Amino acid sequence: MEHLIQHFRKDEQVFIERVVGWQREVEDRFAPKLTDFLDPRERFIVSSIIGQNQDLSISTDGGFKEAERQRLYISPSYFIPLRDDFQIAIFSIHYPAKFVQLKHPNVLGALLSIGIGRNKFGDIHIEEDIIQFAVAQEVKDYVKTNLTSIGKTKVQLKQIDDLTQLIEMKDEWVEKIYTVSSMRLDVILATVLNISRQKSQMLIQAGKVKVNWTVREGTSFEVQEGDIISARGFGRLKIAMTEGRTKKDKIRLQVGRLEQK
Repeated sequence: MEHLIQHFRKDEQVFIERVVGWQREVEDRFAPKLTDFLDPRERFIVSSIIGQNQDLSISTDGGFKEAERQRLYISPSYFIPLRDDFQIAIFSIHYPAKFVQLKHPNVLGALLSIGIGRNKFGDIHIEEDIIQFAVAQEVKDYVKTNLTSIGKTKVQLKQIDDLTQLIEMKDEWVEKIYTVSSMRLDVILATVLNISRQKSQMLIQAGKVKVNWTVREGTSFEVQEGDIISARGFGRLKIAMTEGRTKKDKIRLQVGRLEQK
């Protein structure tokens, strides 16, 4: 266990232990394990730990094509899962779109308010007045019964069975090389977003910055390759890779930026 933990952050230890438990469960029972919806960082950890085992395989599905949040199917390597094995339902939300506009935070907040953990539902896709979201089948009936309003707006849910009706959302990352003095969160934000160091620190301390979907309020937090950084009002950044150091001992970083639409 120790040799695994040292490669990840201390606050990821609990999740790592859970992943090791999943691995042992599949190995001991020779039966597949279906996880809840995981974000890309969590899936990276699972792949880093279980992906080294040739006797096991990992398959993913999030309902939507190229979904950000996906369920993982961990199984003996000879087992090939079908789409139905991921147990994902997708709902569309019907509401009076002529009179009200619903956004991603509104839908997310409404789902959380009915007592569903974030790990039980996946991506939320919005295109003009069409809203769709993925949810684990084990809670779909509960969601359909209890999600009757979003804010003050009455809504109705309808399950989508025809996959051709799903909204396709494609993220386009623009990559660029930056030179930074350190891997501190405030330094990287200031450099990539072209804002002052003071402003980047204020954003972080105000709880407006997340690294791998977790709020980080420490300005000196050390960023690593593969991290996804989101700053409210500025979109997302992806630390693609480090490209060594300059003659002045500064770090060359390849960073992808996803502008907020």
